[in-house]
Amino acid sequence: MVRYPSSSGSCAVRLCPWAGLATALLALGLGMGCGSSTTAEPSAIELTVPLEVTSLDPRFSTRSLDLKANRLLHIGLVSLDPRTLEPHPAAASRIERVSDRVIRIELRPRARFSDGDPLEPRDVCATLSALGDPKLGSPYQSIAAAFSGCTPQGAHALELNLAQPRASWLTDLELPILKAEQVRSPLGSHLAGLGPYCLGRVERGLVRLEPTDNGWLPRPKHPLELRTVRDENARAMRLLAGKSEIVPGGLSPALLPVLERSSSLTVKSQPGANITYILVQGGRAPFDRPETRWGLSYALRREVLIEELLAGRAQPARWLLPPTHWASPKTLPPLGYEPTQAHQRLSGLEPVQLLTSSDRSRVLVARGIAQMLTEAGLPTSVLPLELGVLLSRLDSGNYTLAILQIPELTEPHVLSWFFHPRGIRSGGLLGRNRAEYRNPQVAEWFDRAGATSECAERTALYSRIASQMLRDMPVVPLWHEDQVAVVRGRGQLFSPSSDGRFSSLLGSAD
Repeated sequence: MVRYPSSSGSCAVRLCPWAGLATALLALGLGMGCGSSTTAEPSAIELTVPLEVTSLDPRFSTRSLDLKANRLLHIGLVSLDPRTLEPHPAAASRIERVSDRVIRIELRPRARFSDGDPLEPRDVCATLSALGDPKLGSPYQSIAAAFSGCTPQGAHALELNLAQPRASWLTDLELPILKAEQVRSPLGSHLAGLGPYCLGRVERGLVRLEPTDNGWLPRPKHPLELRTVRDENARAMRLLAGKSEIVPGGLSPALLPVLERSSSLTVKSQPGANITYILVQGGRAPFDRPETRWGLSYALRREVLIEELLAGRAQPARWLLPPTHWASPKTLPPLGYEPTQAHQRLSGLEPVQLLTSSDRSRVLVARGIAQMLTEAGLPTSVLPLELGVLLSRLDSGNYTLAILQIPELTEPHVLSWFFHPRGIRSGGLLGRNRAEYRNPQVAEWFDRAGATSECAERTALYSRIASQMLRDMPVVPLWHEDQVAVVRGRGQLFSPSSDGRFSSLLGSAD
């Protein structure tokens, strides 16, 4: 049983040119770690991704794919339901908020790490202490430091104290719990975790995860291999040839109808809790003026881009949060196409570059956007970059426009990470305000919304934030993309979640 803070409303627990390829596809088939052994490895389910996993250290991982992989190895006290995105117990069996600043937690008595050692309250306390220590330098420092005290209460219980009232405390408890003896160690990717998988071996372009028994989740039946295949055509061919069994979000929407014609493949989709947007360098002219940033928005025909380049698998954005989110105002007007307004605001400006990742589908989207901006009077070229290079450019402020996505928008307080002034050039410890958005009133509202657990007050504050940010337009919202996966064979067990995680591979708690 888990008892969540009482409040009303749905926010109570949230606290809040392919034609030739198509013909070819139809013709084809319409180190240290667990599990090391001298015997032949059992057959693994292959999950194919377009990028490399760059970090398997949960204390420092921040990139989307790294986080997805790490959540199979490391689990916190709380997880999110893959369908509803509501917080639910994970390593904790019961969570009770005693007061505004006191939380009592009971741990699952059978929970254990991948090396067999049981989960104890001291592991939770040591994890929060280490992650909150500036000397460790974890990007999760501010989250862990929000818990000012941790006191074991017997063999399977503990009490947490909040430094101050905090709305997101429940989802904050998603932080992965590590062993007390390892949480400050240099072991990195070989830290024991509470997930149903442990690290088998790592090669260039391949991460193998072995099943393990964590004491409360079903032990997976098969090992899992995350294989990097950068070429989209090759990913589709591996599916049709039976080598790959799961491709989550790694195929262009225009390819999906072709793949659906194969009787051996299934396309699964779900509306996404994400936002794709144009990041604007707001710290330099002429994009330091809201009217210029609004000109970018007016130049875009979002519905056309969605239909032509995303096969209709997205919903136009009216703000950053999806319209179904409890904290998103329900009366926001559409962000419309206004060519006259766009031309008045953009014509005559110096040419700009639009940065994007080197993924084919992202490049096509960027070219579509660049064409519309150019038609509005702003000459725009597209520069595709490898993801690491792209993020480095953005973090240094060396850009004008870029296409980005926030892949998980479950807890609205995450927006403060990207748009609170304290995140400007912070190195990632206080946020990543790459747009250099500096509105002090919005900062105050973010602070207040992050400190209260009252649903009505939070909803009202986020409504104010939405209204002001739409006036300021620090970034240009584009759309919320569906989460899509193509699966076959044993991969049928996989279902995409709204936040894009690999949650369905975890199974359900006893």
